Amino acid sequence: MTTSALDQPTIYDTPEHRALREQVLRFVAREVEPHAAAWEEQGFVPREVLKRMGQAGLFGLMYESAYGGAEADAMTNLVFAEALSQSTFAGFIITVLVHTDMASPHLHHAGNAAQKDKYLRQVIAGETICAVGITEPGAGSDVAGIRTTAKRDAATGDWVLNGTKMFITNGVHADLYFIAAKSGPGKREVSMFIVEKGTPGFSVGRALKKTGWLSSDTAELVLDNVRIPAANLLGEEGKGFYSVMKNFQTERIALAAMAVGHCQQALRLTLDYVRQRQAFGGPLWNQQVIRQRLSMLDAKTQAARQFMYHCAWRVTQGHDIVQDVSMLKALTGELVNEVVHTCQQFHGGMGYIRETAIERLWRDARILAIGGGATEVMLEEVAKRY
Repeated sequence: MTTSALDQPTIYDTPEHRALREQVLRFVAREVEPHAAAWEEQGFVPREVLKRMGQAGLFGLMYESAYGGAEADAMTNLVFAEALSQSTFAGFIITVLVHTDMASPHLHHAGNAAQKDKYLRQVIAGETICAVGITEPGAGSDVAGIRTTAKRDAATGDWVLNGTKMFITNGVHADLYFIAAKSGPGKREVSMFIVEKGTPGFSVGRALKKTGWLSSDTAELVLDNVRIPAANLLGEEGKGFYSVMKNFQTERIALAAMAVGHCQQALRLTLDYVRQRQAFGGPLWNQQVIRQRLSMLDAKTQAARQFMYHCAWRVTQGHDIVQDVSMLKALTGELVNEVVHTCQQFHGGMGYIRETAIERLWRDARILAIGGGATEVMLEEVAKRY
């Protein structure tokens, strides 16, 4: 039975992809797994670990070489996310993926030369960590429903931002924030802004306690008459809604990689456990229902993985992938909860003990059917494109 996402190469694999996988796996084994339990207690990933990832060239795979990036494609970026997701500590994974796949792409895609020259080198080097502020207390997947406002000061040309952002990963410890705000009367008249930590009026309202992802910091952000220069408008005024929608596709492929990684690790842990656990006169693996259930879950996981790589390949070919990626996000978000729930069940009482890997995966998996686009929202995105 195949129980590692890396056991089966995809039809898209290259020698460079395999080398990148091995590099990331070595980093995770050396720098993450021995220490991440302590990060779960402190509630964030140490900055020096993120800097080492940047120094290793892992934070700028898709970005311009002029700023230290590798100018790789979406397929290579997925290889990175998939290998990273072999960690059983999802708080670490999401800390990194928010920086690489959910926040900094706004600067990469929409930033002008001056903005990139000011920030992008430090972002790629891991010296500046990013967060993105879109979700609000009353608006999650409904980006057009955000209420944070951005108003132009006619006298100075500055923008003044007011509002609250909620559930912001890296919100406490980030250095650079990309904030979405309503900049006009139109329903989708949203603009994106660069806000630096320490800007007067910009603060962490509170750090949020979560069920899972314990080693990622999550915050409520408050913008109280935050004045930023006109040069910090990111992209075109009033076009931020479309920038957010475009970046959602990268984000959702990364979240699918997390889900597939959780599935693979849960199956690996459970296969090892049921082969050793003695019950009813032999190992649990001797029970037909357990063998068949795990085999079916593995089949579903492998199918989802191949679909995930197909979506990334379509990105490289320039196709419209909104429907495909919405399917992928819905599929993997539900699948990971099915897989991890079943695997925890097969661990019996041990599956409910805090600090066991399967219990941690169970807690961490739940958000993957909610965050980045809830399953129901994703299915509506699919259905309206038929």
